[in-house]
Amino acid sequence: MDTIVLKFGGSSVADNEKLKLVADKIIQMKEKNYNVVVVVSAQGKTTDKLIAEANELSNSIQDREMDVLLSSGEQISSAKLSILLNELGYKSISLTGWQARYLYK
Repeated sequence: MDTIVLKFGGSSVADNEKLKLVADKIIQMKEKNYNVVVVVSAQGKTTDKLIAEANELSNSIQDREMDVLLSSGEQISSAKLSILLNELGYKSISLTGWQARYLYK
């Protein structure tokens, strides 16, 4: 079985209705007998909002803390998409990059 990687940007996962369209595309690929790996961005303007909120707190944000903060947007999108796919009967788990590295060695 071949593997296909799908990437969806923030506007593609901006709300639950758009997440349903993304899920439909993933399901179409699964039904064509592909292993599907999905990469999602944070929903809509989430990243911009998080950056603005962080900048309200500090003018000298450590890179590590900004990375952790901004990655939370992608984690929300991936968790919501996984919840939806499981509800639709398609086994799914959300992973961060480091989790995927250890899970699929």
